[in-house]
Amino acid sequence: MLSTVRAKNIIAICGMAILLAACSSNEAPEYIERPVSELYNSAQDLLDAKEYQKAAEAFDEVERQHPYSVWATKATLMSAYAYYQDNKYDDAISAIDRFISLHPANPDVPYAYYLKALSYYEQISDVGRDQQMTQDAMQALDDIIRRFPDSKYARDAKLKKDLTVDHLAGKEMSVGRYYQDRQEFLAA
Repeated sequence: MLSTVRAKNIIAICGMAILLAACSSNEAPEYIERPVSELYNSAQDLLDAKEYQKAAEAFDEVERQHPYSVWATKATLMSAYAYYQDNKYDDAISAIDRFISLHPANPDVPYAYYLKALSYYEQISDVGRDQQMTQDAMQALDDIIRRFPDSKYARDAKLKKDLTVDHLAGKEMSVGRYYQDRQEFLAA
């Protein structure tokens, strides 16, 4: 009896392995190395056509194929912008952080910080939710104001920072009203 059950289990496992092997594919995507200008221009065309996900991937490909070219620096930032436009804010922030860490003296660094702040700012939720993104946005906006006070992004950062402070104050008011409605005045 035990050997019959064991034999059935072995047959079932072998059958599953055969099915899984039959479904697998050995076809890897074909890698084609292209000139940097061609890659960058095709990525820019995708961005202009508002195909943001494909554009971001194409800009990432520029950086992957030609990491030490001048185009790779710009492609990293453009990839972040494409992710931002596609509402993939975490991917945008990741690309921006990579850009800032690799090119801290680049003239586009103020814009990178601004785009990072906008990526956090766009994720701010209503006052009934967790306000971590609001705090992250305020920190990123503070970075712009502190690091680049004379840049063209500082003025907008100050306005947006005021709005984030108001948003956080709204959250505090919401919490206070919650406790006030429950007659817990010390907590309010």
